[in-house]
Amino acid sequence: MALLWDLLKLLFQKSPASRVRPVDPASLGRHVEKLALRLGPRDLRNPSGLDGAARYIKSELERSRGRVFDQPFEVRGQTVRNIGCRFGESEGPLVVVGAHYDSCGGLPGADDNASGVAGLLELAMLLSRERLALPVELVAYTLEEPPHFGTEEMGSRFHARDLAVRRVPVKAMIGLEMLGYFSDVEGSQDYPVPGMAFLYPRKGNFIAVVGRTLEPTLVETVRRSMALIDGLTVESLSAPASLPGVGLSDHASYWQEGIPAVMITDTAFFRNPNYHTEGDLPSTLDYDRMAKVVSGVHMAVLSLTGS
Repeated sequence: MALLWDLLKLLFQKSPASRVRPVDPASLGRHVEKLALRLGPRDLRNPSGLDGAARYIKSELERSRGRVFDQPFEVRGQTVRNIGCRFGESEGPLVVVGAHYDSCGGLPGADDNASGVAGLLELAMLLSRERLALPVELVAYTLEEPPHFGTEEMGSRFHARDLAVRRVPVKAMIGLEMLGYFSDVEGSQDYPVPGMAFLYPRKGNFIAVVGRTLEPTLVETVRRSMALIDGLTVESLSAPASLPGVGLSDHASYWQEGIPAVMITDTAFFRNPNYHTEGDLPSTLDYDRMAKVVSGVHMAVLSLTGS
């Protein structure tokens, strides 16, 4: 009888590729335009832009009909907040996907990191149509950029600490850090160590899954899931956290709490010449390839939750 049940499951189970859901590039573009151009600078010195971004993110997450929540806290006498949305079961180990919505020094920050937030918002719409076997929490973080980076003022540190204090079991965290800049020009991709150019592409036309040497299985699970998307080239790296670039985003906040975490990224300043400049504008991003990245993240979440 058990053998018959296993055969029936194999017969009717959908293949992973059949679960791929497309993402509208135009929707991603609208989110990036709103955050990078219409709301103004998004940092602690420009609280109206920061709060406007939080309100926009909350209103968009509410459209997904997930369980939306605010996570306010104080930094330097000002109240700031993470915005989150929860899907799936109420019990079981949590999968977290996050992206920071602030920008550096009053800059537009289209790739860094309106692109990650846009991906998070469209991922919410995809997850709203799924029956998830585990709980999933999407979080838009405040204050990732300098001078807050690496301090207890980061929104992701607040979220990670809160999970640890409440002893919430967390299976994995995925950080979305710059998803939209691609180049097919030879030599457009740099690396922190010169020898890496012999192992990885010299064209910046791929998306990277980056994690620590401690978590190769998580890195490979995410890479393999994202590679199901036609036309998306996915590279991965499991390396010491001390390697330049490996820990430079919100995922490192979860490492501090012993939570397995990876970053999905277009590799930032190793590729994008507009990084932390006025030139980081919505018009510089490739929304078609960015849409494939978000579809890939969706597949990774399904894999991690066993859904």
